[in-house]
Amino acid sequence: MQAGTPLILPFFDAATNTLTYVVRDPAGTACAVIDSVLDFDPASGRTDTRSADAVIAYIRDQGLDVQWLLETHVHADHLSAAPYLQERLGGKIGIGDRITVVQDTFGKVFNEGTRFRRDGSQFDRLFREGDSVMIGQLRCDVLHTPGHTPACLTYVIGDAAFVGDTLFMPDFGTARCDFPGGSAAVMFDSVQKILSLPEETRIFVGHDYKAPGREHFAWETTVGEQKARNVHIGAGKSRDEFVALREARDKTLAMPKLIIPALQVNMRAGHMPEPEENGTSYLKVPINGL
Repeated sequence: MQAGTPLILPFFDAATNTLTYVVRDPAGTACAVIDSVLDFDPASGRTDTRSADAVIAYIRDQGLDVQWLLETHVHADHLSAAPYLQERLGGKIGIGDRITVVQDTFGKVFNEGTRFRRDGSQFDRLFREGDSVMIGQLRCDVLHTPGHTPACLTYVIGDAAFVGDTLFMPDFGTARCDFPGGSAAVMFDSVQKILSLPEETRIFVGHDYKAPGREHFAWETTVGEQKARNVHIGAGKSRDEFVALREARDKTLAMPKLIIPALQVNMRAGHMPEPEENGTSYLKVPINGL
């Protein structure tokens, strides 16, 4: 993989504990935005763009050229702002090609019918393992890292890896694997792929929940730190040990607060469902269905 040190600015959304990253080529103005956030109030059914607007303000202030709007997976805990950013800044929206599996699964859950396309065509680019794209002079290499969801990707950009929800900070562990299509055993293999990167590789996580005993939120670690200290999978834990730990923990977890709206929007690349006859878009709530 190509060497390089991208300039990275994190934006932390406290409402969803989500990290959005602006990743820029230090040799020019090209950049990518990874895992953007559209604010959403489920009680009122209203969206807000303050989180995305902060990203836009930074990009415009710096005179940057957005080339990619990258999603690490179909998020279940926040809505993507990718279409909003694309309309204002340009760039292509990309996600893993296994999005089609997620769309098929949740197209059935939400009884979307034939109008909802399950071929990933809502996105501009579907990535596979081994694909690469350029962000200016920086190369972005794609790793398929499923387990949390079938479509999870890790983007390796120079000396940095953006792992989405696959890994958290070492003191918090790994993401849940109990969503449809998730697998703790598959997650173990995906983490080993990430941990095979050079030990000095910087890892940027998709969320942080401030593990007990830690005073501040954090989002940057390294491959070496993860291998040594990750509480779920570090220090040489075996596949069987990890699977047992992960599956037991997953049984104790509640569903994410925004899972129902997030899945319906994010499997559409951040677009709302098509408006009905009155011009309003609606999100479905399957009763006893998830």
